[in-house]
Amino acid sequence: MPDQKINGIFRGNKKIHMERGKAWRRRDFLAMGLAVMAGGKDFAQGGEISKGEGFVQGMGVRRSAGRTMTIRQVIESLQADIPGAPFPKTVDTIKAGDQEQEVKGIVTTMFATDEVIAKAAGLGANFIIAHEPTFYSHTDETGWLGNDEVLNYKRSLLDKHGIVVWRFHDGLHAHTPDGVRFGVMQALGWEKYYDFNDPPLVELPAITLQEMITHVKEKLGIDKLKYIGDPAQACRRVALMPGAAGGQRQIGTIQKYRPDLLICGELNEWETSEYVRDARYQGQKLGLIVLGHAVSEEPGLEWLVPVLKKKAPGITVTHIPSGDAFSWG
Repeated sequence: MPDQKINGIFRGNKKIHMERGKAWRRRDFLAMGLAVMAGGKDFAQGGEISKGEGFVQGMGVRRSAGRTMTIRQVIESLQADIPGAPFPKTVDTIKAGDQEQEVKGIVTTMFATDEVIAKAAGLGANFIIAHEPTFYSHTDETGWLGNDEVLNYKRSLLDKHGIVVWRFHDGLHAHTPDGVRFGVMQALGWEKYYDFNDPPLVELPAITLQEMITHVKEKLGIDKLKYIGDPAQACRRVALMPGAAGGQRQIGTIQKYRPDLLICGELNEWETSEYVRDARYQGQKLGLIVLGHAVSEEPGLEWLVPVLKKKAPGITVTHIPSGDAFSWG
């Protein structure tokens, strides 16, 4: 995909394009991403919070002037803020490279694609934090691929530039608040509606389904999305489920919260969408928006940037969106 198609992020109504070699970032996250961690429930209740205070005090690894920091230390610093981490059974593992090397630059992204790896190398970064798998399966086990040329090319690219890839999935979702969900809330301008007691439920001033579709496309930079429902129906109670939670969890959320609208990243088309179709036939005023997996969670990796800047002072941290793999015919 050409650079100009993915080198942008979205802030408000404007798409901000960055040239190769420059940083991609949402300035709003610097103010809000750290503030919510400092303020906890006070933030959800509208209390005032000093920008950037309190998030990494105490357990985080500090980098003193003149001292280096290893990639392992950065990882441990992130895990220190997550109860129970590192988890005994997790996909949050090193996928490539030596974590004992000094960290020189950090990139966050949804997928460590070949293009993202090349761009990270161009920035001088040697540590990629990816939210999703690098080697085409949930656990990144590669034996089934054999001597595959696509796999070998990616491994060679990582080795050539000495880049470490670490997946940060389970821990990011286990954080309070969930870093992905809150990043999406920020991107949509819904921070003040975040409920720490019921994170999936967002209660908004009522707008129509069509207005909601326009809003999420604009704020998340989505050209096309799928939906079910009457464009004129009112949406006030929204269940927000970025990523691919699975049919049972998505349907269970509908059962629990009785929302006007479920917004999800990805689904199996024989599960949640069929449940919503039958519910509507039976008279329920239930809508569904499917954003796409990558675009629905990417804001969470952008939210992580100011957190890492606090964890690893003096280290350049950049968010490079991996973008949506699909084009629309």
